Order: sequence, then structure tokens, then C-alpha cells
Amino acid sequence: MKINVISNKRNELLKRNEVIFSISHNGSPTPSRIEVRREIARILKVDAERVYIRKIESVTGAAASIGEAHIYDSQDQAKIIEPEHIIRRNTQQNKGG
Repeated sequence: MKINVISNKRNELLKRNEVIFSISHNGSPTPSRIEVRREIARILKVDAERVYIRKIESVTGAAASIGEAHIYDSQDQAKIIEPEHIIRRNTQQNKGG
């Protein structure tokens, strides 16, 4: 899995960075949100707890995907702004499902 950051815009009002990225995953299925979350955090040198993957869309006919992530200044800020289902999707792998 190789991630390329396409756009990284700052939203001061919501105290977050809004990141658009592409994923190349030749020979493997679309990676999970948890895997992508860890990799985005590593690439941008931030704590993974502040990264929330909003969506990952596979490109038809290609081993590639396009995604969107929000990186908050603090985890508390994320809990105020992000919808509950997005928070669950970004933390549920440890719960087995």
C-alpha cells in the first residue's frame, strides 16, 4: 500500500486539516480504515488518534482508491465535530467488527 497526499488544506474554524489522498494497492484489496489511518498519521507525523478517515472510494478497474481524512488539533475537538458513525468506523477494528 502506497499513499500519496494530493491536497492538505487547513480549516481554522474547525481546527483541523482536511486531507485528500490516493492509495495504490496493487495485488491486494482496498486497505481498511484502520490501516490507512495509521499510515496517514505516520506520513504526516501526527498522532493516529487525531486522524479520522471520512471515506475511501475504489477506482473502478484499477488497484487504486481515493480518500478523504480530517486531522484535528486535539481528539476532544474531533469528538465535538465528527459524526458518531465516523468515530465508530475509525475505532471499531479492535472490537472485532
